Amino acid sequence: MTISPSRSFTLLGFIALAIWSVTPGMVRVLGERLGPYSAGAAVYLAGGAAGLTLQAFLLPHGLRVYRSFSWKYLVVCGSLFALYMPCIYQALTSAASRHQALEVALINYLWPTFILLFSMPILSTRPTMLLLPGVLLACSGVIVALSSGLDLSAAAARVTHNPFPYGLAFICALTWGLYSNFSRKYAAQAQGSAVFLFMAVAGIVLLVLRWRAAENPVFSASTLALAGLMAVLTVTAYLFFELAMRKGDVVFVAACSYLTPLLSTLVACCYLRIMPGTSLAIGCLLIIAGSFLSWRSVAECPGPRSAASGKALSVAILEGSAKLGMETEDRTGRRDEDERRRVRDKELETKS
Repeated sequence: MTISPSRSFTLLGFIALAIWSVTPGMVRVLGERLGPYSAGAAVYLAGGAAGLTLQAFLLPHGLRVYRSFSWKYLVVCGSLFALYMPCIYQALTSAASRHQALEVALINYLWPTFILLFSMPILSTRPTMLLLPGVLLACSGVIVALSSGLDLSAAAARVTHNPFPYGLAFICALTWGLYSNFSRKYAAQAQGSAVFLFMAVAGIVLLVLRWRAAENPVFSASTLALAGLMAVLTVTAYLFFELAMRKGDVVFVAACSYLTPLLSTLVACCYLRIMPGTSLAIGCLLIIAGSFLSWRSVAECPGPRSAASGKALSVAILEGSAKLGMETEDRTGRRDEDERRRVRDKELETKS
């Protein structure tokens, strides 16, 4: 039994989602050992260098692909990417406990909802009425995760007790929502991706922050092995997800990405050896349901960009048909001319 290329690339997307589900727990452990900025710098400098090397020698177009990118994509998306990484590392490692780190990770997983919200002003999408209940479900999931139910006062008290990681996680969700929309706006037709360059830049930013924070990391063989493993996994996840988005079943992979909060919570609980609790589990499911409902509200509505794409495709088909018609007419004319020439030659032979 053979597997079609499309299904193979779709499978790569699932692998990327599985890798990202492992990341929060590993970030927490590595941050506990090295500090947030040292941990992030080690992962993203190594990952960015490995990714750029891979891109230079193995991927199509190599490093020449960066010449095709617009400055808006490189500056805007690169800045957002470089902002997101220090924030997520600081948010996960500054949580007061490993259980709180799970709550912080769930707030970060509001990014699918923010992608859809920001797609309206940035990409001019037109969602249906399902968007509002989807956003409310996702937000209620956060409240449930931070309290024993839909208790706003309990959730607010938990946040005000240690607001820094929760605020950073919310900034992460906003930042990734903006990054995803601007990358589609400025690089939808690009031949490649600058994500490996963005990783290297994020690593440099984290390294600068590490010096300013005066962290004193203690490296050991196991810590270096964990940092190296995270660098490899990070590069692999970004590469596999990009391949899935370009050549796999995009809609199916995007739909399955909303299961990432649940998978991430389960993996983190096992890795960090903690019990999630009923409220955290219910909040996680509500965030998944709200994000998926929000996605359906946009997926069911084609929006102006789809119409523009269809118009461009129609124009391309018409131009191709016209060109084919001209080529066919030209070939027909040449055949007629050849036939007339053969008739004249035959008449001259007969006369002679």
